[in-house]
Amino acid sequence: MNQPARILASPAAEALIAQLAADHGPLMFHQSGGCCDGSAPMCFPRGEFRVGGQDVLLGHVAGDTPVWIGAAQFEYWRHTQISIDVVPGRGAGMSLEAPEGVRFIVRSRLFSDAEVALLAAAGEPPRGDASDVVDGVLSA
Repeated sequence: MNQPARILASPAAEALIAQLAADHGPLMFHQSGGCCDGSAPMCFPRGEFRVGGQDVLLGHVAGDTPVWIGAAQFEYWRHTQISIDVVPGRGAGMSLEAPEGVRFIVRSRLFSDAEVALLAAAGEPPRGDASDVVDGVLSA
């Protein structure tokens, strides 16, 4: 069994990410820990959100778009696979999709015991204080 992805995006979210990237350039996400728009995934132009030392890189969606989560949130969600989706409605004013009349949301499912074991064997995901993180992107 291959190591499962910690983060996925729905086809609708991937289409919106592509549209936003065409308008704004490379993007990044940060899974909010309760400020601004509850716990919504916030989309920013890459480098406009400063990743903190305790932020955890979940992986990439829509090709090369990194998705980060705060350490406290990661501890709650470490046993779940998170999927970014998009729904009608207005989200936070700081997230790039806000003017589009839609908002990003997360959906999740629990990893199986076998998937948890694979993730544990792979080690902890990178954190924002890694020397090879620049503008929210892991360069190695």
